[in-house]
Amino acid sequence: MTKFLKDESGATAIEYGLIAAGIAVAIIAAVGLLGDSLNALFADVDTALQ
Repeated sequence: MTKFLKDESGATAIEYGLIAAGIAVAIIAAVGLLGDSLNALFADVDTALQ
């Protein structure tokens, strides 16, 4: 049991998974905050082009 508790071979994979999850949450939050602004910007560009 002690050998199992001291084994850290999978720790790196778990850490990379947590980092990836954190980045995904940050991207989702940024898109949520900027989504309406970007939608309005593209609508203005569409109106100007027509």
